[in-house]
Amino acid sequence: MQTPDIVSAPANAGIFTLEVTTIEPRFKHPTIFRHFDELAPGTAFRIRNDHDPKPLYYQLIAERGNVFGWTYLEKGPEWWLVEIRKIEESSGETVGEIAAKDLRKAEVFRKYGIDFCCGGKKSLQQTCAEKGLDLAAVEAELDQAGQSGAPTENYEGWDPAFLADYIYNKHHRYYYDEAPIIADLLNRVSGHHGATHPQLAELKQACDVLFAELGGHFAKEEKVLFPFIKALAQAEASGDTRVLQQQFSLREPVQMMEADHEAAGELLESIRRITNNYNLPEGTCNSFALLYSKLKNLEADLHTHIHLENNVLFPKALKLERKLRN
Repeated sequence: MQTPDIVSAPANAGIFTLEVTTIEPRFKHPTIFRHFDELAPGTAFRIRNDHDPKPLYYQLIAERGNVFGWTYLEKGPEWWLVEIRKIEESSGETVGEIAAKDLRKAEVFRKYGIDFCCGGKKSLQQTCAEKGLDLAAVEAELDQAGQSGAPTENYEGWDPAFLADYIYNKHHRYYYDEAPIIADLLNRVSGHHGATHPQLAELKQACDVLFAELGGHFAKEEKVLFPFIKALAQAEASGDTRVLQQQFSLREPVQMMEADHEAAGELLESIRRITNNYNLPEGTCNSFALLYSKLKNLEADLHTHIHLENNVLFPKALKLERKLRN
């Protein structure tokens, strides 16, 4: 989960640019979606707008899924230029699939800044090429990671209903325990050190937004998505498929959850930036150190949590729904 990079626009790139400001407002998003749908995998177009088009990013995630790249070529103050690229079908395992089979390898991805959560649908080859990494070196470290320590749980072999319960008991409850402690620590540390460490105000704002969004997100999963997934598993076991008479398919809530994950990922990136990768300023107290430690642990837990949903639970549940509907 990484905030899209800002890169320089290459000259004569031969990629069509859509001037969004020239389109009648009610036709803007439909026009952009039409251009995206017409893209062949691996190709791109660009949009130029007079304000940040980030709401479109979330709408694309919600309605098309995590199947595109979003790269800022210009980012204000007068113009925003974004390249939207349709992701090619992966050749070989995706980074999400690699992590799903052996979560020990996620540490290698973290080391190289490879997004195995929201960006888990890209192949390792494509990811390394985009980030300028030595594919052979990364593969060697992944092999080594797979041979070190105790094997991780075989999440892919779990029933989706059991996996949904596991995510709630392992990750949702971890968040419910830790978030109030972090919020209290942040208030106390800000009160004592805010004058000398002004970044704490920005950190508090980012955490407040993250916690508010996660609270609503978890509620939607616990009240809507997880019960539906468990009902699908029960339908498979019993042969009673009346649950499929629901007014919605699983695809819509899954895409909403993936969009929420993207937003949470950006906030986690902001928190990591504000804390200088959780490196403590000199001369800080034990409470300051505990705050950074807990934030770092929360980030790691959320990465694993989102990975399990995006790359294991959601694909398994969608596959089960397709099977029951056929």
